[in-house]
Amino acid sequence: MSQATPSTARHAEYPRRIVCLTDETTETLYLLGEQERIVGISAYASRPKEARSKPRVSAFRDANFEKILALQPDLVLAFSDVQAAITQELVRRGLTVMHFNQRSVAQILEMIATLARLVGKMSEGEALIEKLQRGLEETSEAAAKFPRRPRVYFEEWDSPLISGIEWVEELIEVSGGEPVFPELRRCGKAQDRVVDLAEVVARDPEVILASWCGKRVKKEAIAARPGWSQISAVRNGHVYEIDGDSILQPGPASLTDGVREIHAILARVAAESR
Repeated sequence: MSQATPSTARHAEYPRRIVCLTDETTETLYLLGEQERIVGISAYASRPKEARSKPRVSAFRDANFEKILALQPDLVLAFSDVQAAITQELVRRGLTVMHFNQRSVAQILEMIATLARLVGKMSEGEALIEKLQRGLEETSEAAAKFPRRPRVYFEEWDSPLISGIEWVEELIEVSGGEPVFPELRRCGKAQDRVVDLAEVVARDPEVILASWCGKRVKKEAIAARPGWSQISAVRNGHVYEIDGDSILQPGPASLTDGVREIHAILARVAAESR
């Protein structure tokens, strides 16, 4: 009987056929240089654009189990309580699933470190994390020069109104803003971050950032809400749409493109007040 060489044995320790059910794990594997391991992706995966050529096997809440099984993955990567039922079914069908649930910037970095370990790219993972942290530090240092920090309301959904999840609120702070609903940031489930129209008016945000989970933001509809004409952000024309692919994916995109987009907006608003 032939024996595996040391290099072959080391390679066999790591999964070779990976299905990614959300965008951020796909992007992370590409950044680690391990895109060849990806055999299936979410229909919503968009980063990087090269990933779009991979077989699409799921939406966010639903998955094509037969298509996933046909790809013969040795690892499936899932995310959040929303995909809990998908994970349960995949496990029933005999697949190995790593289910992430990152909700903060620190947890996003932990996800990257864990995924790097899973594919044997620990040093590359550390380098990626250091690069992301350095970028956040540079943004924070630039924001520290603002004459003041604008009050910010982030809207994740419009009916009902849902305020920003933890990593989004943290990135607003890194970018130079003050979230107006800081007490809700650690509520991982969207239904626990529902806010009242009148309470947003009472907190008078100077900037409104909106990203409605896959549908276009209607800024005119935001401005037309009862009583919202008196909100500073509406009066001064500071209602903005943020690209969901850049901010609502708890992965590298939010820590790079997302935070830069928010920082650029807040820099303009802060400069106006000088």
